[in-house]
Amino acid sequence: GTRPAAAGPPRRKAKDARKEYFKRAEKYVKEYKQAERALVRQRRQAKATGNYFAEPQAKLALVVRIRGIMGVSPKVRKILQLLRLRQIHNAVFVRVNTATLKMLQLVAPYIAWGYPSVKVVRDLVYKRGFGKVSKQRIPLT
Repeated sequence: GTRPAAAGPPRRKAKDARKEYFKRAEKYVKEYKQAERALVRQRRQAKATGNYFAEPQAKLALVVRIRGIMGVSPKVRKILQLLRLRQIHNAVFVRVNTATLKMLQLVAPYIAWGYPSVKVVRDLVYKRGFGKVSKQRIPLT
């Protein structure tokens, strides 16, 4: 036929890669469920023994800019730039540590932020996320 002879192996490779991605995703789901179960178990254990359970601190925050550019002080403007929040309604994921928490405190009137659930992160990344393939931004969907 007119089909090139070498079309078989790459397609096979792609199929195997897809299976691998699916397995990896299932593994992550399993890990999340295990972690969730462990937390529930630790909470119950603490309650049963009459102790308190210190909730684990979130590692990720979602920050949204809710005010425009009028009358922003230079320091606040700089922090918003560092957070990549140059426009109103822009949102970014931020790793939570002492430095970023201080920054969020300083720009508090201009932003809304909180700790997103796994579902929110997944939905946002799939809807708006980009990957970097051979130095090019490629949408995930």
